[in-house]
Amino acid sequence: MVSQERARVTRERIIIGAAETFDRCGFGAASLSDIAEAAGVTKGALYFHFRSKDEIAGAVIDAQHAAASHSAKTMVLTSETALETAVQLSAGLARRLQSDPLTRAGIRLTTESSSFDAPVRGPYEDWLTTFESIVAAAIEAGDVRPGTDPAMLARFIIPSFTGIQIISEVFSARSDMPERVAEMWDIIFAATVPADRLDGALALVDRHLRS
Repeated sequence: MVSQERARVTRERIIIGAAETFDRCGFGAASLSDIAEAAGVTKGALYFHFRSKDEIAGAVIDAQHAAASHSAKTMVLTSETALETAVQLSAGLARRLQSDPLTRAGIRLTTESSSFDAPVRGPYEDWLTTFESIVAAAIEAGDVRPGTDPAMLARFIIPSFTGIQIISEVFSARSDMPERVAEMWDIIFAATVPADRLDGALALVDRHLRS
């Protein structure tokens, strides 16, 4: 039991060290020696848990996505409407991108997935499915115009957020991330929310991203 717990702790240290390294260097420039040093483990310990840098990157992506999914479930429970859930999810991720190396590394690795042996699709597929369900619920509640295609709108939201975080990193080291995401929702809501509910939708944006 003690050895299993020690192995678990070591594996988590490697994932965190890898996240810090990938966040700082990117996948291509990061070396296994860099990761081992950041984690405070020997290369032998690293190889005991992971066979390659690709496998470590996959573990970082999985850990980040699991944390984001857990946060998403909490927000769904606390939100009053589907629109609020959508705004809260994006606001939470934007702020974690500002402060959390695991989040930054996981997102960076998904955008660098062409460097891996196999494309990283799982997180994108999950987020597309999540936002398609949110949009469908908002349509049913009358908060998004009838006739809106939930899958199409989800395919617009997720790439928009992805592009925004990349540009925000380049221009401001993500210091302006909440405001840029707020602008995204201002545009989307102006195009999709019925006129008599638009003020309420925009107030959600201000509450969660500009307060």
